[in-house]
Amino acid sequence: MEESQEPILPPGEVRAVLEALVFASPHPVTPREIAQVMGGVPRESWLAALEELKADYARDGRGLQLVEVAGGWQITTRPEYNDWVRELLDPRSPTRLSIQALETLAVIAYKQPVTLPEIIELRGVKSGGVLKTLLEKRLIRITGRKPVVGRPMLYGTTKDFLLHFGLKDLSELPKIEEFAEVLGEEVDVAGLKRAIEAPRPAEVPLAEDEADDSGQAELPLAGGDPEAEE
Repeated sequence: MEESQEPILPPGEVRAVLEALVFASPHPVTPREIAQVMGGVPRESWLAALEELKADYARDGRGLQLVEVAGGWQITTRPEYNDWVRELLDPRSPTRLSIQALETLAVIAYKQPVTLPEIIELRGVKSGGVLKTLLEKRLIRITGRKPVVGRPMLYGTTKDFLLHFGLKDLSELPKIEEFAEVLGEEVDVAGLKRAIEAPRPAEVPLAEDEADDSGQAELPLAGGDPEAEE
């Protein structure tokens, strides 16, 4: 008779180990990472334990929350306490983005991939300097070049954007009116709604011989000056 194999982890400790993993990870811990670390624990067991943890952190009076974000799980402070946490971490250096940067970020999030000329046309103001700030903060990235005359760079949001706003993926982007509430009271909600719902400006496509090598141009680093626009 074969001896029964002892479980690699007692059921009562699965939740505790998961909490330790999520807390210790510098990034949202992914299902693949959990499966690798807890290889002897059935997937359904640790998934159930995660749900128990989420319910525990969702109780009233907690300053932390367990959220599924950017393809993994992370323990974060509750949004309503962010100002207090910011005061502790860096009271002299506000981390909030300007209204112009927030509005530009919203246009990129909802229209991506989008070019600088399109952003300027949609928002009605120059945005080159704001793009540089968003690139430096790693909230947006250069995704390629659009195959039109001038081959302008295309911009899209990053994993850090998902983390910043607590989104699992881009499919969780709410209606722009709801997202504007998250951005702040001073955001021009009506203007953003018009910009996001407006059709893209007409552009002249590249000729066939130009389009063949349109992907060969070298892209600047994330912190570079986007298309030398101010």
